[in-house]
Amino acid sequence: MTLRANYFELASKAMQILMNQESYLREQFSVSETVTIPAWELIKLRLSQINQCAFCIDMHGKDALSQGESQERIIGLSAWRDMPFYSEAEIAALDWAEHLTSGKAVDDHSYQKVVETLGEQATVDLTIAVNAINSWNRIAKTFKPEVGSYKPQ
Repeated sequence: MTLRANYFELASKAMQILMNQESYLREQFSVSETVTIPAWELIKLRLSQINQCAFCIDMHGKDALSQGESQERIIGLSAWRDMPFYSEAEIAALDWAEHLTSGKAVDDHSYQKVVETLGEQATVDLTIAVNAINSWNRIAKTFKPEVGSYKPQ
């Protein structure tokens, strides 16, 4: 396999902006009562599945396991609508994340529904998080870091 550009090295300032965004989201989700850190990890994994980003699927699966997520919730994630393993807030967050990732317009009913379940702050933060993981997926799919090389911290 041909090695591709080291995007962290060549665009270090841009990567720092993305890393700062991750820090912001971690702070927000660590105090959120609706979109929690474990839910955020599941969302990152689910969107990486949709975007078919092998590196990110590996990374977020490992992170979820290292943070105590159950195997059945991870395995069931691709069919989350038909699984009994997720809370009302997680279902709302996964639905919102998939909707935004699809690129479809957000109608008033969908917006009100997610705000009623998650709250305005969590909806804003989740929307930023969806944008972030979709961005990371596209970067990783372009520059192809080695799948399996990620080690949870």
